[in-house]
Amino acid sequence: MVDRERVLVKLDQLDQYLRELRTVAPHNLEEYRRIQTKRSCERLLQVSIECVIDVCSLLVAGLRLGLPAEEDDLFEKLCQADVVSDEMRETLKRMKGLRNILVHEYARVDDGIVFEAVRTKLADFDEFKRQALSALSQP
Repeated sequence: MVDRERVLVKLDQLDQYLRELRTVAPHNLEEYRRIQTKRSCERLLQVSIECVIDVCSLLVAGLRLGLPAEEDDLFEKLCQADVVSDEMRETLKRMKGLRNILVHEYARVDDGIVFEAVRTKLADFDEFKRQALSALSQP
């Protein structure tokens, strides 16, 4: 059984992070490169993605979809169970990849890629939330 309350708490955290991110999101790459803006965007994007991965993990465990060998397996299992769409599965993989770069390979962070994610990809989080909430409403 899915721990509905924990999923909702994570989705609420996600909403809070995205509100903050939308508030600090710069209008152009030059603004983004200001150190405080850059660090704020990177961190908020990272924790937003981590919330998404946490929700995926809670859904996989709660729906008893099996033990994932790695994070990408979470997305595969959710897609196979029709919890997320094929398109969302691919989006989740890209999110995880960006999170890994932000966390583990800091020297390789491409400002342009992060800026574009902040400016054009936040709707992906909203769509993930919609699909997760739909899964919670299923009997």
